[in-house]
Amino acid sequence: MAINVYFVRHGQTYLNKYNRLQGWSDAPLTEKGIADATRAGKALAPVQFDAAFSSDLARTIATAKSILVENHSALTQPIPSKFFREEFFGYFEGADGPSTWNYLGRPHGYSTFEEMIAGLTIEKTRDIIADADTFGDAEDDATFQARMDEGLALLRQQPDNTNVLVVSHGTTIRSLVSRFAPEYNPTSSPVNGSITKFLLTPSETKVEFFNQVSLPK
Repeated sequence: MAINVYFVRHGQTYLNKYNRLQGWSDAPLTEKGIADATRAGKALAPVQFDAAFSSDLARTIATAKSILVENHSALTQPIPSKFFREEFFGYFEGADGPSTWNYLGRPHGYSTFEEMIAGLTIEKTRDIIADADTFGDAEDDATFQARMDEGLALLRQQPDNTNVLVVSHGTTIRSLVSRFAPEYNPTSSPVNGSITKFLLTPSETKVEFFNQVSLPK
């Protein structure tokens, strides 16, 4: 017995397009982002959702609504929750991505986010970001994981054998995959509108597939 949870990364936003860090800050979906959401909805149309959640940020709510338009369930709105938010980058919110990762990674011998994840793990990289934020606002790994645990507990309240949609964020999704399915490559960023499926039991969190733009056959 398990709960089927389909995590979807939101559609492309303008901050994604400009390659800027986007955690709790928000930006509207681009035209491509709207198309990402519609594509995900069509891909998930065979799955009738019993419940739908999103983070409480506008980009995930908009994506979830578009997905539900394509679904055969009676659901039209996701339940927003802060538990499914992206990692909070604090002082670095909105900063240019490549230059920020170069700044944070160089002292450790790395120049990109992917290199830092591969060499240090995504968890240690999160702590480096938090340590570098002189305002002390960025989430460290312990804070982030505690928030994720609350989100998973919320999902586990759903009845067995239900299908649940969760529209969330790229780093959030690959952080969960890194934690529960290290056999997947966490340096691979989920594309906008991609689908990652989790199976939740009372005691286990399993990843069935990661970062797919269509349902595997």
